[in-house]
Amino acid sequence: MNDIDMTSSWLQQHDSATVVIFRALQLGDMLCAVPALRALRTALPRARISLVGLPWAEQFASRFRRYIDEFIVFPGHAAFPEQPVRLDQLHDFYAGMRARRFDLALQMHGNGQHSNAIVRAFGARAMAGFGAGPGGKDEYLIAFPDTGAEPLRLLALATGLGAPACGAQLEFPITGADQRELEASGITCGLAPGSYLCIHPGARSADKCWPPARFAAVADQLAIDRRLTTVLTGSPAEAPLTAAVGRLMRRAPVDAAGPLSIGAMAALMSRARLLICNDTGVSHIAAGLGLRSVVIFSKADIRRWAPLDQQLHRCLWDPFGEQAQTVIDQARALLRLR
Repeated sequence: MNDIDMTSSWLQQHDSATVVIFRALQLGDMLCAVPALRALRTALPRARISLVGLPWAEQFASRFRRYIDEFIVFPGHAAFPEQPVRLDQLHDFYAGMRARRFDLALQMHGNGQHSNAIVRAFGARAMAGFGAGPGGKDEYLIAFPDTGAEPLRLLALATGLGAPACGAQLEFPITGADQRELEASGITCGLAPGSYLCIHPGARSADKCWPPARFAAVADQLAIDRRLTTVLTGSPAEAPLTAAVGRLMRRAPVDAAGPLSIGAMAALMSRARLLICNDTGVSHIAAGLGLRSVVIFSKADIRRWAPLDQQLHRCLWDPFGEQAQTVIDQARALLRLR
């Protein structure tokens, strides 16, 4: 704690504050921040809350407009691998941020080793976030948790500032535009809600992907057990991977990989009985939808990135593709749940 009181009294006294949040990460990471965003909005219902993030996250901010009023594109930093640095935009970006004179800048991008310097350069009147040490003038820093699920780590920052914890559950709102896009695609023709399972074989990193043959074997077995159609999902870049899974299946799937937006894909998943996927952002969409899932981990910290509800979401560690029967068993158990 420093010269300012960054406890609940600060939040109460700054209900109409301007707040900027820095979290320049990918889909799953952003969805894990939703409980913290919900808590902050509850504490500051009349504040103007801006998000600084990767260019793609404009759609995230739009989807969560209940919590975010404005999106600002981050031009990148050499220490962060998520995007190349746009050097020609850096000067104007930081000058524009300083000119805004935000009341509070909130660092929600990791432990602060690099991100705190970025957020300090925003020139806000006060700063809070994760970091080591007491912080500088008008700063409130808390130590980045070494353990625990990511949504709970981020929620701890919001509640440390005095925001009320409004639940740790994730969200993924489906919009009318999502539903219309899905219907226009024709993918759902002949697919009644609850008549299919989704297999999402891709991930941002190829070394996190379970073997296509394992996905195919699991899908075939569940199709026999439950007479469920298999729907393969993925981005356009993942179409070769879904095609590879489809070729290995005995029962022809519906291959939905292609130009669907994230929202339309989520609408498709929301009508499914089950999702089977790698540890990737789609698993957090399932958590937000309340869709039962089996999530296969091979690289990441399962304690940090597994969905919180272990009854609806079964996670297992299988870096070598040896646990196909366990995946089938977990899927069967989830399909039996009422």
